[in-house]
Amino acid sequence: MSTGSGADSAPAPKSTHDSKTQDSKTQDSTTQDSTTQDSTTHGDGDADRETDRETDRETDRKTDRKTGGGGGGGGTFSSLKIRNYRLFATGAVVSNIGTWMSRVTQDWLVLSLTGSSAAVGITTALQFLPMLLFGLYGGVIADRYPKRQLLLCTQAAMALCGLAMAVLTLSGHVQVWHVYLIAFMVGMVTVVDNPTRQSFVSEMVGPDQLRNAVSLNSANFQSARLIGPAVAGVLITTVGSGWAFMMNGLSFIAPLLGLLLMRSHELHGSARVPRGKGQLREGLRYVRGRPELIWPIVLVGFVGTFGFNFPIWLTAFAHEIFHGGAGMYAVFNILMAAGSLAGALLSARRRSSRTGMLLLAAVGFGLLEMLASVSPSVWLFSLLLLPIGMIGLTVNVSANTSVQMASEPEMRGRVMSLYMMVFVGGTPIGAPLLGWVTDTYGVRVGFATGGAVSLLAAAAIGVILARVAGVRLKVGLRDGRPHMAFVPTEQQRERELAPAA
Repeated sequence: MSTGSGADSAPAPKSTHDSKTQDSKTQDSTTQDSTTQDSTTHGDGDADRETDRETDRETDRKTDRKTGGGGGGGGTFSSLKIRNYRLFATGAVVSNIGTWMSRVTQDWLVLSLTGSSAAVGITTALQFLPMLLFGLYGGVIADRYPKRQLLLCTQAAMALCGLAMAVLTLSGHVQVWHVYLIAFMVGMVTVVDNPTRQSFVSEMVGPDQLRNAVSLNSANFQSARLIGPAVAGVLITTVGSGWAFMMNGLSFIAPLLGLLLMRSHELHGSARVPRGKGQLREGLRYVRGRPELIWPIVLVGFVGTFGFNFPIWLTAFAHEIFHGGAGMYAVFNILMAAGSLAGALLSARRRSSRTGMLLLAAVGFGLLEMLASVSPSVWLFSLLLLPIGMIGLTVNVSANTSVQMASEPEMRGRVMSLYMMVFVGGTPIGAPLLGWVTDTYGVRVGFATGGAVSLLAAAAIGVILARVAGVRLKVGLRDGRPHMAFVPTEQQRERELAPAA
């Protein structure tokens, strides 16, 4: 799986994005000036309220233009009307069920073999360490080669890893180092699979349905999360862990068939980047110069590294705090999945991504984790897992969609590889650290620490965005519904109006 020589040195093909962005900024500034001047000339009462609503709508439209927000209509499941995407989604839900069965079984197997939450954290870390080390190279490969062919290779490789784990477990020879090794191998395949799969969605559905398809991908994943842990819990307690791993390996037959049955002429082909030097650095420069890309990536980096270590916390709460077994751990995962599924379906109905929504969701996510960490009963803890799953999914979908929509097609693989590298690549740092905190100070302290870091990161990035962009957070009602948006401060309006004066 070599990236080839010179993957990190010579420019990617030039694009017109910069000039388009500059033109858009100029047009936005002119529109904002006229909107601001109009709002100062209206009278009181209903006219002022109507002007405020129109200003909010114009701000939303400008945000859509800057961040690539918006999307085609057609309802919650509109992208499923596309045949290629239906095949993709059908295969994905089968393999996702197997993946969740494997995840739950793997975590419980490691805890059973070692009795250590830190060992569970090490397993998780090894699975995501390759993304941290090589994630950007995966994006270069995704931009350089046909994505459908790449996915055929990565899905087949994951199937082999699942079958190898099954053979080791069923034969009775499995040891912790076996789990570590296969987890690392899965991580190596994921380096290429993740950015390829993420960016392939746009080729199947086109830009108008991208947000809907990204949300439905998450709904697909979380629907499988409802089924996989339940099946894994039954298999672990009845016939053993090996059969759960076996079903995971066989489940990859479905996405492989779906990819083979797709119609190539119906794909929205994107220009592949020719082999050359400097493509890795070009991707980093591309993201660094665009606030609409860098800040969502930074935020999900903190949340993913410290707030999404649920394999550590849920196994420890089930085993140490509430003295349950694999069945209770499976129930916790099912409840998280139910909340995540609700969040994914709500996201599919939204037609644009808002920075304010992303920040608010991250704040709520951190607060709920801190509250769950002190839950005195299993019932309250279980109940809180529903909104934690829903809001955590909202953070992921909002950031993922806004980053994809704001990226040019020829750069999307590298941008998404950076996104996934930051989101899941931080796990090798966060998982062992929070696993150690959990073992040393208790699972409640570990869970609260993850929530606190997520909360502080969202608050800090919100303050940075407000100062850099010269905006403030406006919360209120619009058409009878809660509405939140960043609007220019008085000082920013004055600066924007100064050249015209």
